[in-house]
Amino acid sequence: MSAERRKGVYMISAVAELFGIHPQTLRLYEREGLLRPSRTEGNTRVYTDEDLEQLQTILNLRELGVNLAGVDIILNMRGKMQRMQHEITQFTEFIHRELSREENALSERARNALVRLPRRDIVPAGSGANAEASSSGSRSS
Repeated sequence: MSAERRKGVYMISAVAELFGIHPQTLRLYEREGLLRPSRTEGNTRVYTDEDLEQLQTILNLRELGVNLAGVDIILNMRGKMQRMQHEITQFTEFIHRELSREENALSERARNALVRLPRRDIVPAGSGANAEASSSGSRSS
């Protein structure tokens, strides 16, 4: 059994009956580009579950008084928003992976680091060469 059959396909008459609309309405929605049913080898329209969801959205918008041009705009914007959301999700996942990779690299470098500090002689305040330079500088002023 094909993947398309498992998902469910419906002929135009079954869809029209299911939604209580005339088959010509489905053909009109296809002509307007609102629905894109698949075709069999015999050129018969078949609707998938995704097509039925799209049709339900179209009918809901029509009930709200949106004309076909408005429905088309809304569906296009909805599709763009879904694609953008997908891109944002992919980008966010990429950023998380990169940050995690950088954090792991920094942790690894920190574990393997050998830090040598230069040796400095500790000189008490007021003694040594620094104290003499400071006192001679203040006298010459």
